[in-house]
Formats: sequence, C-alpha cells, structure tokens
Amino acid sequence: MKNIKYLFLSAVLIGFTACNEDAYDYNPAPEPMPEFTAGSIDVSKHIAVGASFTAGYADGALFIAGQTNSFPKILNDQFLNANGSGTFTQPLMNDNIGGLLFGGAPLLDTEGNNMFPPRLYFNGTGPVRLTVPSTTEATNNVYSSQGPFNNMGVPGAKSFHITFKGYGALNPYFGRMASSATASMLEDAISQNPTFFTLSEVGVNDVLAFATSGGTGVDQTGNFDPSKYGSNDITDPNVFGAAFTGMVDALTANGVKGVVANVPYITNLPHFTTVPYNPVPLDAATATALNQGYAVYNGGLQQALAALTGTGLFTAEEVAKRTINFSAGPGNKLVIIDETLTDLGAINPAFAEIPKYRQATSDDLFVLPLSSLIPQGYGTQIPLADQWVLLPSEQLAIKTATDAYNVIIAAKAAEKGLALVDFKGILQEASTTGISDGNFIFTTSLVTGGLVSLDGIHLTSRGYAVLANKMLAAIDATYGSNFIAAGVKADPGNYLTNYPPTLQ
Repeated sequence: MKNIKYLFLSAVLIGFTACNEDAYDYNPAPEPMPEFTAGSIDVSKHIAVGASFTAGYADGALFIAGQTNSFPKILNDQFLNANGSGTFTQPLMNDNIGGLLFGGAPLLDTEGNNMFPPRLYFNGTGPVRLTVPSTTEATNNVYSSQGPFNNMGVPGAKSFHITFKGYGALNPYFGRMASSATASMLEDAISQNPTFFTLSEVGVNDVLAFATSGGTGVDQTGNFDPSKYGSNDITDPNVFGAAFTGMVDALTANGVKGVVANVPYITNLPHFTTVPYNPVPLDAATATALNQGYAVYNGGLQQALAALTGTGLFTAEEVAKRTINFSAGPGNKLVIIDETLTDLGAINPAFAEIPKYRQATSDDLFVLPLSSLIPQGYGTQIPLADQWVLLPSEQLAIKTATDAYNVIIAAKAAEKGLALVDFKGILQEASTTGISDGNFIFTTSLVTGGLVSLDGIHLTSRGYAVLANKMLAAIDATYGSNFIAAGVKADPGNYLTNYPPTLQ
C-alpha cells in the first residue's frame, strides 16, 4: 500500500496544425446527432431498488456527495430529457464524513473496531479513514422529513432482505428511511406507483459477505454446506430465485417497464486482486530465521510421509505443496492455513499436531485489509487464517452461485421484456482490457483505475456515471429510445474519482 501512487485521470488534448495557408480543412464539423426520442418508456416516476451500489456507497461509507452522485441519480438526470421528473429524493446522510452513530457513539464490534466507520480518502500513499466522527445518528428516521424516497438502495441488503417486512430493525440504513417499523424495501418502492424502475446488484451481497470474510464452509470440491454458515453465507440460488422473481413480478404488476442488472464476478474487484500472493521481500538473516522457525513443521511432514507411504493417503506431492521455504530477495509467498489439505491427525493421531499450512499460489486471492498487516508478520511468522484468503474452492463456490443467479435474472428479464445490463461483462472487461467512456479508459486497478473506489468494492462517482450510461444503452436497445445516439448521457469527466479529506 505504501508504494501506491494516485494518478489523476485526465483527457489528452491533441493539437492540429496546418502545413500551410492553403491546406485543406481535415477537421470538418461532426455529423449532427439525431433528435432525441424516449421510445416507449415513461420515466415520470423513476424508483431505484437495490443495495449499496444503488445507494451511492463509495470509499467504504455512505455520505452526501456519494449519494448525490449515485448511478440512479445520474440516470434520472438524463431522464429529464425524456419525460422524467426533476424530483429524485434520496435519504441523505448528515455529512460527507460517512459512518453512523448509535446513541451518539460509534457501534463497536467485539474487538473494539467501529462497525460503521467514516469514509476513506487517499493520503498520497494509500487509502486511510477520516478521523472526524460522523454526525449521522442511525436511530433517527428521516422518512417524515425527506421521504418517500425514489432511491431505495440499502447498503448490505441481500436479495431476500428486499422483501423482508421489518428489515429496518436489522439494517440501520433502512431503519432510518423506512416508512414504518414493519415496512419492507419493496413495499416502500411499490407504494409510490413507479412508472419505471431500476433493479440493480441484487445478488451481489448474497456472495459478497462470504467473500470479504475469506469464505467459510466450503469443501475441496467447491460445494458449500449451509449448516456451516453464519451471517456470511452464500444465499441458496433457490432462495435467491424466489426473492428475485417475487420482486420483479411486483414491480411489473401494472405493466411498468424497467432495467435490471446481472451479478458480476466479485473476485474481479480490487478488494480481492490488489494484494499479491508473493509480496514479501526478505533479507538473508530474516529468511534464515523464518526457515528455522518452520523447520519442525517441515520435519513433521517428512515423518508423516515416511509412516504413511504405501497407504495412498499422503503423498510426496502434497508434502512438496505444504513445505514452507523462504529465501533472500523479493517475491516470497504468503503462508496460509488451508482447511482443504489432508487432516493428518484423522489418519494417524501421532500426527495430529501437524497444522494445515502451505504457501500461497497465484490461484489464491487475498482480501484488501491484509495489506496493512503483512509488515507486522502476517503471512510469514503468522500463518494466515481463513478470513484473509479466498481459496480456489471458495472462489468456485462464489462463481457457481453467481452463475445460477444470473441464469435466473436473464430468464426473468426476458419473460417480462425488461432491459438487462451485463454488469458481469462490464467488470470483466474493466479487469482485463479496460473499458472506455468519454475521454477515459477505466480499469479495476485500485486508486489509479478510475472505476472502483478506495474500498476496492464500490464504484467511484465517475464509475457510477459509466454504469448509468451502460443502463441507458440497455434501455435504448430494449425500448426504442436513443439516449446514447442523441448524446443524452453522462459525461464521466464531470464526476470525481475521489474526494478530498477537507470535504466533510
């Protein structure tokens, strides 16, 4: 993180000069854009339903500037050129600090960490948190003064939460905007009689909590066992399907049109791709000391192999995979605890003390918060527990669920004739070749890519403008409008990629 340098994105101005006074004009006026048409959509009452992306969450928090640059608000600004209303209400926070207070104080977890901290900003080296406390009280409901709300995006909401009555008692972001203590997000959306809706990133949180916690309850084949889950489970596709089908049926009950987005492969996000598997430089003395520290462990593996040779239960290949070795220089691999490795104690109690260690490979992914702990010995002296790493089997579980969700989303969108945005394709393109919009090429690189904010998960305001334009393109393709062709779209250059610490 200390080596990350922020690069402001800028347009490159190209000057043209004529060879002489008689040179031909090679810069004719551009072709006129076609006259705008809204096609068959009625966007006079636009309601957005979703989770943190819909809310405008960015840089690890929800705050006013992020909300006013949410993709539904940017989208609604373009709708003003059709038959849209200038009114698009959002449950604005009290400041640009981000975070929530509970009874005037931060809510702390069992380790004393703020569960709803202020936003991140870039300090010239890496992302850090503001130290100014939030002024937004989570227990204050703002419906009577600000609602009802066109933006029904609630950070943290999973698919089945959107239809859950009384969800405000479980999620303070919805609690502060709900119309009543027993309301559901979907009910509050439908009660406003929308003429057009966006339903976005439904299903992302159904796998995201599992991923950010490093995965849990997954066996070697990638199958997940719901009996092992806590609050970070992967939602069963059948549960997702029932929730998604129910909300789409309700939103389209009166022939209302809308746009839905599929679920991206979240492992393409920089939260999971920024920390490499081999980030540790070592001098000769430190490498020697570490090897001495793991000598007993490595010796135990050899003893187990000698005792179990011929059984087929423990092989030389697995010994090589599990052997820990460091060397002087850069590129040393992190040491992880891999629960999918052979349990030697179950084979022979004499080897019960041999842990399931191995060094990482390029197939492993690491969560972004680990970056600040590696200099403290995590991954070298301290093997990394499951919370810090997504094993290949855990990545497979995420992909399997995501693919199942997207089959359901595509089928339901086709059944109802809804516009469908390929959010998965957008993120895949950004993570490989980059995507262009306006004068910019966006990638998923943390800090420098322009698309993803400092938390490594949510988009920047400029990224939300890109997403809004992708939605306009899908609307054009489905409903006969021509937002993109007529130039009725967001200019990403009008939106920031990060906010300064002075914005509070």
